Amino acid sequence: MNGADTAWILVATALVLFMSLPGLAMFYGGLVRARNVLSVFMHVFMIAALMSVLWLIAGYSIAFGEGDALWGGLGKAFLNGIDADTLSGTLPEVLFFAFQMTFAVITPALIVGAYVERIGFGFVLAFSALWMLLVYAPVTHWIWGGGLMADGGIWGETGTKDFAGGIVVHETAGLAALLLAVMLGRRKDASKPPHNPGMVAAGAGMLWVGWFGFNGGSQLAADGGAAMAITVTHISAAAATLSWAAWERIKFGRASLIGAVTGTIAGLASITPASGFVGPIEALIIGLVAGILCQEAVNLIRNKMQIDDTLDVFAVHGVGGIFGTIMIAAFGAGSWTAQLGALAVVGVYTLVVSFIIAKVVGIFFPLRVDAETEHEGLDLAVHGERAYHHD
Repeated sequence: MNGADTAWILVATALVLFMSLPGLAMFYGGLVRARNVLSVFMHVFMIAALMSVLWLIAGYSIAFGEGDALWGGLGKAFLNGIDADTLSGTLPEVLFFAFQMTFAVITPALIVGAYVERIGFGFVLAFSALWMLLVYAPVTHWIWGGGLMADGGIWGETGTKDFAGGIVVHETAGLAALLLAVMLGRRKDASKPPHNPGMVAAGAGMLWVGWFGFNGGSQLAADGGAAMAITVTHISAAAATLSWAAWERIKFGRASLIGAVTGTIAGLASITPASGFVGPIEALIIGLVAGILCQEAVNLIRNKMQIDDTLDVFAVHGVGGIFGTIMIAAFGAGSWTAQLGALAVVGVYTLVVSFIIAKVVGIFFPLRVDAETEHEGLDLAVHGERAYHHD
């Protein structure tokens, strides 16, 4: 065991959980109407709790167990055979488990942004549970757990390069989000502006800080690689914030706070897969392009295709993660076959399995709330609470 590596990953684990709780909850919560903000918080918190327990029961074993190329098996279910002295590289394995658990929390939580303001609560929990076990955990095994697409797998000696989750996290969540948005249909009233832009900005700030643990922690060591990952993460986020705001200014005559901080997230998602393989100049390029690319993706999906992916999960996370994954090959840090092949295989797998899960869960839990509940708002109708009381 290496004490410095262990200390850093302990901190990184806390930072990644901080991304979901409270970062993502506030970022998404501020973007919806006042009558739905608590339902967004509830979705994120309950997903965090449920995924943590499921990761212990089976998720970690499926992702990082000793199984075959397709899945890790159930040998490490309930952390079987792992105690405080068991090592994974230079880390206690129980710490590696905890660090990866925070990724298993945030990935299904990202999908929340696609279905807010109209989704059934039971459906959210059942879909997220099955999705993490049947989509996220197997894909994690294929790329990070020594499975199908790792080095020596189906792409040959050089496997798919995905440092912190461009494919594993952002592509899977983004495509599942897009699929659910299409299946749900548009909100009855999709025109209302975000109820609290200040909350959105605060949540985005927490995500930006937490992302240092997400990308820097993925080095799994306290070394120069982790330092470079954090640096390029920050540069990309900064560049995308600027380019998104500048592009808005050119197109609409003014730059918005909501736009700028969405640009931040686009830059962070885009650098995620590449953060262990590129330097500051490449990060600057990735960020500058991401701010414009993801903004145009929002416009395409929301306005041209008329898909109500409410908080632009696919346009920002999906497109960003896919773009960053491709840039690894463009900058010569990975093979085109392995990068594009993994995007295609994981994309098809995610869409097919997510669709089947949604259909099966829909038999037991309604996908969408009724019109009256949607009009009243999920906070009061589903949870019996209000975020704001006007005396």
